[in-house]
Order: sequence, then C-alpha cells, then structure tokens
Amino acid sequence: MWNCPYSNDSFPVYAEHIPDTYTPATNTTTTYDVDLDDSPSFSALSEAAAQHSVVLVGGSIPERVMVHNNNNSTDELYNTCCIFNTCGTLVGKHRKTHLFDIDIPGGITFKESDTLTSGDCLTVVDTDVARLGVGICYDIRFPELAAIYASRGAHIVIYPGAFNMTTGPAHWELLQRARAVDNQIFIAACSPARDDGAGYVAWGHSTVVGPFAEILGKAGSGEEIVMAELDLEEVGRRRENMPLQKQKRGDLYSLLYKTR
Repeated sequence: MWNCPYSNDSFPVYAEHIPDTYTPATNTTTTYDVDLDDSPSFSALSEAAAQHSVVLVGGSIPERVMVHNNNNSTDELYNTCCIFNTCGTLVGKHRKTHLFDIDIPGGITFKESDTLTSGDCLTVVDTDVARLGVGICYDIRFPELAAIYASRGAHIVIYPGAFNMTTGPAHWELLQRARAVDNQIFIAACSPARDDGAGYVAWGHSTVVGPFAEILGKAGSGEEIVMAELDLEEVGRRRENMPLQKQKRGDLYSLLYKTR
C-alpha cells in the first residue's frame, strides 16, 4: 500500500480503479470504464515501466471495484499488485488472497477484512524477464501458494509486503528462505523503508533469496536500492541435484489447485 498510509481509514480514500487490461499505445482498457486521470498511481507505474523499458511489479495499492447488484451499486476494495511489461502494458494483477487479520497480545492487532475483500485468483505471469508468481505480504505465510506457483513453472515469486516490528524480526527473512528452499525458486520481497513516526511501522529489509535459501541481496531498515543478478538456470540445477518435485509422495498427499 505504497500510495497511502497503511490503515483501514486510508484505504477507501486512496483507492483507485484498475482495469483488467491496459495498453498504453492505444490507451485502451477493459472491464471498467476507467478514467486513468483518476488513477494516478496506476498511471505512474505504467509510465515508469515504459520509460525505463523494465518489467515492473508495482508493489500494491488499494483497488476500488464497483459491484452492481440488482438496482444497487456498492464498492469493494482490494489490496492489489499490478505487473507491467517493458512497454507499460498491464500483463497481470494480483489481489491479495489472504487478509491480514491478527491479534498478538502486546504486539499488534490489525484486521484488513474490516475494509478489504480477499482476492480469489492466483497470479502467474510470463514476462520478458522470467515467469513470475506474485503474492502480497501475508500471502507469504501460506506455503501452498508458492508451491502452486512453482508447479506452474514460476522462476521467481515476488512478495511486496510490509511486515511490522513484531512479525518482521521474527519471520520476514525466515519465511522468504523457507518458500525459496521448499520450492527451489527465487524469492524477492520488497518492503517500505521504516518510518518510526507512522501509525504502522514497517520492518523494512527488502530481500532477494536464491533457490538454495541463500541471501542474494538485502536492504537495511532505511531507504535503499537492492540489486541482485539472478541466474534462472540455477532453478533447474538445484532441482536436478535435489529432485524434490519428483520425490513428492502423490500417493500419500497432494495439493489441489481450485480454479475459479
């Protein structure tokens, strides 16, 4: 939620309409009659990807969706990550599937479901860089998501997230390395820098992890750019050396992926 304070009060105020598809060359959108002048965060991401010719996984912003039921129209809000190709075209968007509803005595209490709706689709996108899987923050705690992405050929799973000062030091790096080594894939997790004066204080420490759980790049708590070079062939090498995917006991257990 980089375009607004992380609070339930702020999500409805800063929410933007996001099309299902968008092509800047023709300025065409689908699904919603979206005036991108009213979606400045989305437009800025698309323009940045095109200007710098990069594949851009743009963190997450609150998304507003108008739902029509009979004669009534209501808003639903999602925590949504947009993925753009090198031309600035929207090639995928992930709506956070697991909402952050927790209550840790003496630590933190938060309930995203007070304002947000959970997404019901998983997100794997083919890009010029690699096949990417995308989750958002709390999604990383659920190993089934990463396992499905790995089974669908993702080389990298990217988690924009903002772990806090309670969960961050305990689990932020641990979960990234676990998802990487379990599935023998790259994990990249990008966090806001820490702002001790904010209502929600992020842990920071954006990190890139390799398929053998090795740390390839890591930021501190402040503002920093992390650079890491990923050899995608390392995924295949690790799986050949330790063929976990082939050694799974499908006769004893299986992971069912339910599409919607």
